[in-house]
Amino acid sequence: MLVGAGPRGTGLVERLAANAPELYGAEALDLHLVDPHPPGGGRVWRRDQSPLLWMNSMAEDVTMFTDTSVEQEGPVRTGPSLAEWAARVRTGEIPVDPELRADIAGLGPQDFAGRQVQSAYLEWVYEQAVAALPPGVTVHVHRRRAVRVAGPRDGRQQVWLEGSPAPLVADLVVLALGHLDAQPPPEQRALTAFAARHQLTYLPADFTADTDLTGLAPGEPVIVRGFGLAFVDLMVLLTEGRGGSYAPGSDGELVYRPSGREPVLYAGSRRGVPYHAKLGYTWQGERPPLPRFFGPAQVDALLARPGGFDFRRDAWPLIDKELGFAHYHRLFTAHPERVRADWTAFEEKYAAAEPLGEEQRELVAAAVPDPADRLDLAALDRPLDGVRYRDADALQEGLRSYIEADLARRHDPAHSPDLAVFLALLSVYGQLTRVGDHGPWWHGFFSYLASGPPGPRLRQLLALSRAGVVRFLGAGLTVTADPERGVFLARGSSAPGVLAEARALVEARLPGPTVADTKDALLRGLYDDGAASTATGLLAVDPRDGRVLDRAGRPHPRRFALGPYTDARASGAFARPGTNAPAFRQNDATARALLRFLRERAARHPAPPHRL
Repeated sequence: MLVGAGPRGTGLVERLAANAPELYGAEALDLHLVDPHPPGGGRVWRRDQSPLLWMNSMAEDVTMFTDTSVEQEGPVRTGPSLAEWAARVRTGEIPVDPELRADIAGLGPQDFAGRQVQSAYLEWVYEQAVAALPPGVTVHVHRRRAVRVAGPRDGRQQVWLEGSPAPLVADLVVLALGHLDAQPPPEQRALTAFAARHQLTYLPADFTADTDLTGLAPGEPVIVRGFGLAFVDLMVLLTEGRGGSYAPGSDGELVYRPSGREPVLYAGSRRGVPYHAKLGYTWQGERPPLPRFFGPAQVDALLARPGGFDFRRDAWPLIDKELGFAHYHRLFTAHPERVRADWTAFEEKYAAAEPLGEEQRELVAAAVPDPADRLDLAALDRPLDGVRYRDADALQEGLRSYIEADLARRHDPAHSPDLAVFLALLSVYGQLTRVGDHGPWWHGFFSYLASGPPGPRLRQLLALSRAGVVRFLGAGLTVTADPERGVFLARGSSAPGVLAEARALVEARLPGPTVADTKDALLRGLYDDGAASTATGLLAVDPRDGRVLDRAGRPHPRRFALGPYTDARASGAFARPGTNAPAFRQNDATARALLRFLRERAARHPAPPHRL
């Protein structure tokens, strides 16, 4: 039984179809898919959401199909990327809902699809995956929520569905639950109570597309804590979503035309800047040979350390060196006029230097004369550290200049080492799936650097800032509740004084993926029954095949889990072609483990059908 039929569940069905001829043959099998949302898109990528919301990856960088780069035991079954699928829709080869044809007609490889278009792609992939299953497999779709799983370790599992008097029974259960709601942490609960006492509006961390925004009144100030992709969705829904529009200005800058229904968004975060824009060019020339300094051998050494290892102390220096290697490989091979050394000699010395050590810094300083060409991950992570503006108005100008510079750099191939670092980040994430829970900092850093919004979204943000609809709060954002005045107050480290006072506060970020505090009844019950969680609350799974671990470290023979709430979570929502994507490797390993189990059980108990 597969609980969750969104992208991850669909990917697992595809791998079951690819591996079944080898590992299961023509035996009868009932495959049960449980999800209250439509198969393919699931909750996050379902069709019924605002057409204004986009993906944050180019169409050519999104695929649901394996390729020869994927290190897996199962067979490669190629298929179209989102961009290739759209091209086939335009030729009439693939039918699609007429309402989406106009959006697909203009979708090029380097464009950003709307989420409704992505939903149609995922629905098509799901249909193809089901069609590819062997004839003996019967698929049963249950459009309900699974609320409980029970059963002995050595026996069939029972899964209760919401509103059903009796459980479904299965030989195996796979949880592919995707992003989940969570109970608010103590600070958010206190703010909720404060808002109730003073008749304020407070929106805890949630999925923006699912949030009721009607309490955010036109013209009223709203403090927004968070500057990532959830903020971008919020910005879109409260501006264009309320009737505003954009037009080109006489000076070439984008101009926002308000509808008069927008609130005024006061936005800030710990970093104080939005996520870096998506890179606006494609790779040309030689790729850095990755992994180099953070590959299987280094991960093996970390995992073999007695007593474990500390991510920031032990893994991060190797990761820093890996990212630096990719950066300088590209700089030396693609922009040799900007360096003072031969690559072969530099690489030899770089390899011998201690990670994050003085020798490495001196080597880079001597070989790379322009500091702008040197990779400084600490400065990238906290770009406003030490920056102090005289007042709130100067902060607005400073942040607009920062965003403009970021947009220019991220769309300029002269800075192509940035793309090399992006590829290295993907490589690192692929290795980290074996490590387990490496804490929230790394995932946040990766998202900030590699999973930011499309460039057009940041151009819209600039237009909103110039129009006064968005006001920047800067870095080090703190929000306090003032009981005497009955308002929220926002301060930051980038400018003096109170920067915003408001009767509305929005937490613009996803709920934390914590098993202990999840609102998902099935996952919470699993935890209460003995499933293990990591120090930061992720569900612990066997990195080899996704089996759920108990608190003694034993993998459950019949329960598996895949997705962002596990300690084997992969980077990003979707795989990029040609990158040996971790999600594909995990799906293949899990599918093969499922099929081997069923094959062995069929040999012992030949009475059909078996149930998954």
